[in-house]
Amino acid sequence: MVDFDLSEEQVEFQMVVRGFVDDVIRPHAERWDAEGELPMDAVKQMAGLGLFGLPFPEAYGGSGADLLTLCIAIEEIARIDSSLAITLEAAVGLGAMPIYRFGTEEQRRRWLPPLAAGDALAGYGLTEPGGGSDAAATRTTAKLDGDEWVINGSKSFITNSGTPITSLVTITAVTRDGDRGKEISSIIVPSDTPGFEVGGGYRKMGWHHSDTHELAFNDCRVPQENLLGELGGGFSNFLSILDDGRIAISALAVGLAQGCVDESIKYAHEREAFGRPIGEYQAVAFKIADMATKTELARTAYHKAAWLKAGGRPYKAQAAMAKLYSSEVAVEAAREAVQIHGGYGYIEEFPVCRHYRDAKILEIGEGTSEIMRILIARELGLQPR
Repeated sequence: MVDFDLSEEQVEFQMVVRGFVDDVIRPHAERWDAEGELPMDAVKQMAGLGLFGLPFPEAYGGSGADLLTLCIAIEEIARIDSSLAITLEAAVGLGAMPIYRFGTEEQRRRWLPPLAAGDALAGYGLTEPGGGSDAAATRTTAKLDGDEWVINGSKSFITNSGTPITSLVTITAVTRDGDRGKEISSIIVPSDTPGFEVGGGYRKMGWHHSDTHELAFNDCRVPQENLLGELGGGFSNFLSILDDGRIAISALAVGLAQGCVDESIKYAHEREAFGRPIGEYQAVAFKIADMATKTELARTAYHKAAWLKAGGRPYKAQAAMAKLYSSEVAVEAAREAVQIHGGYGYIEEFPVCRHYRDAKILEIGEGTSEIMRILIARELGLQPR
């Protein structure tokens, strides 16, 4: 039996988040985007709704919800504000989830409760200046000196790494480099560790008020027990984290695309040309119909991937498919929304202008479209190079 309905609890939750977005986020999204700083008051209010603890057990301060419920929240926020949507997605899926999935009980008890409460944020340090899609090209090193790891290297484009409430960054580092190749491990680095430096924020095309920094580690020392997961398991562990992250990014992309559909319908009713609302012209109406169709298909794709995960079934290919398709739908929807708005679509006061700038990164972050196609092909038994 196939059931496309959300549960009663999920529908109620969706309405609560939608109301919060419309009442709290919508009135300020344009200003926050112009100011380019993460609005910590909004983050605090998101925390008050319990959004940062959704998928974690109550024992660690969460609510025990599933991945789809988290994705519902991300989609609703992204309808209006992708910067806050990625803040939530990265905080939960990339910052806190590695602690929950691979941490010891002691690490979970220490780090998860404030992350689940939204009192603290965490970053996920995988990408480096010389290695994005080629994550195995990691150059950051961690060497044991007595009972401490000594870390040297740098990371790039790390979300939630420099906020006032950032408590830690989990990084990948080479812990051995020999004839059999690199041994890559995961290590927790608290934000107040000497030798851990957070660089200035980037001047980004979009996601203006999400927190993104380059990180540097100069003889940065952390206790040996800050190893996260098994020695040498860091790369494979982070790849599994990205499978879930791609479903969440798909939800974000669907939210952005839905925002473009909503704004285009509204504008098509309001704007007149040659004595008629432009929505009465097929050229405009068909564009919006295509946008809405592709958005709904993208939503179904990420819902299926989340459903497969919840059922304990393989979902790597479906997560990659959902991320690939929805990100490209979001870019197309934003482009068409700007076209429908004409000159006004190029003006910052109109949300579709912000959506257009925010959309492109969705084809890059957490696996480029090219990498998604490689992953899908491999799951089909092919070996593209």
